[in-house]
Amino acid sequence: MRTISLSNRQKRIAEIVRQDGPITGEHIAERLNVTRAALRSDLAILVMGGILDARPKVGYYFTGKNTLGMLMEEISGILVRDLQSVPVAVNQDKSAYEAVVTMFLEDVGTVFVLDEAGLLVGVVSRKDLLKAAINNGSDLREIPVVMVMTPLSKLIVVKQEDSVASAARKIIDNEIDCLPVIRCVGEDKRSYEVVGRITKTNFTRLLVDLAEGKGGNYHS
Repeated sequence: MRTISLSNRQKRIAEIVRQDGPITGEHIAERLNVTRAALRSDLAILVMGGILDARPKVGYYFTGKNTLGMLMEEISGILVRDLQSVPVAVNQDKSAYEAVVTMFLEDVGTVFVLDEAGLLVGVVSRKDLLKAAINNGSDLREIPVVMVMTPLSKLIVVKQEDSVASAARKIIDNEIDCLPVIRCVGEDKRSYEVVGRITKTNFTRLLVDLAEGKGGNYHS
């Protein structure tokens, strides 16, 4: 079954009816500051799609039949670039202790490790640093961050043009908390510049925003 592609106005209408229905077409038009005639085609599409229904002298009400379809359509149209956060990184010549300090100051759970050219060489997480700290009482000030990080060869990455659904699947399948958002550089395209990060927190915020009808904020 194919999901109906809704315009932003149609999504707003559906949300108004979901929250305040039954509601007349005139009242919906007032809420959107348009004429009743301007909404005629939008309301017809929503009714035919099974999202709304209408009763004479009562108005439009939300059926909920296609709620999941609307949610899937909304998510499928969101790309990693729309959701990503600013990356936090340290240079590869830093110590594990300096990585801990960076995590604390930036309030993040994962730090990317970069080489002299600013290219990605690894990722260090809270779990990596905890393992290093309890390993025979090691002093993190004496341990290079490259000794505790996950190296580039083992990293799972995403690109800005990837869908957030595919990014979420990578996080779930690989049981990780954060993915570096990368841009391929160099002739071999095997070197990565970190342009963002995407985390479980990003996905939680997305779900909350979708539930509150703010999904349009994520579309470029």
